[in-house]
Amino acid sequence: MSSHYTNYSSDDVSAFQEKIMKWWNENARNLPWRCDSSPYNVLVSEVMLQQTQVNRVVPKYLEFLRQFPNIEDLASSDMKQLLQVWSGLGYNRRAVWLKDAARQLVDRGEFPKTVEELSELKGIGPYTSRSILIFAFNKDLAAVDTNIRRVLIASGFADEEMSSSQLQSVADDLLLKGRSRDWHNALMDYGSLVLTSSSTSISPQSKQTRFKGSTRQLRGAIIRILTNSETLSLNELISHLSSDNIQCRDVHPVLDQLLAERLVERTDAGRFKIAD
Repeated sequence: MSSHYTNYSSDDVSAFQEKIMKWWNENARNLPWRCDSSPYNVLVSEVMLQQTQVNRVVPKYLEFLRQFPNIEDLASSDMKQLLQVWSGLGYNRRAVWLKDAARQLVDRGEFPKTVEELSELKGIGPYTSRSILIFAFNKDLAAVDTNIRRVLIASGFADEEMSSSQLQSVADDLLLKGRSRDWHNALMDYGSLVLTSSSTSISPQSKQTRFKGSTRQLRGAIIRILTNSETLSLNELISHLSSDNIQCRDVHPVLDQLLAERLVERTDAGRFKIAD
């Protein structure tokens, strides 16, 4: 077998697949979303895992499913309760998008089975669409996250200069067909536990920006404060932020963002609250 970008034989691919699966049979991580691969559970875990480390997701995933055990519960959830459960995961707009996606799914009456249909859901891009199909339905598709990219490079099938489409081509070649779910779990575990970023010195394609002092920190603080309040005036909100040593210089544009994203509402009296 030979990729358009890298030369390797079908024997190379078979040996690689055998090596990864042999290792995984003995070292697989026990993660809660692997115990139930129903589409709803997979959707929740995949959205939570976007830009968030596994160890932070595990307790939140379990708490989330206790509060919202099915798609109908999530679709009709109270926004304040939803954000309270989400608190600690960051990127709160994902919670709103997940609720929006749940509403879309309830309206559809069935769970999408193609990348194109899944990509129509709020907050679900091509990678997450592929991942949902892989982990919920064991579809013969390949997906490349940061861990898998590092494994492909460190194992000699790809290089750091490759574009996303080139990496996708390599991943398609290496896919263990018929066992896509297991194959991706194995690659992710191998990248997390063996071929780590520190052991390989392979840099990710994109890095998260600094959190402290950022608008991300300010956004998260505003949501956290409002989630624990009924309504607050602008001055009261700024007072809470200051007491938490959060820089407030961008509070006006950040509030405008949160209002536009329907995370926050302004009451008729000009006070702020979590959106209904």
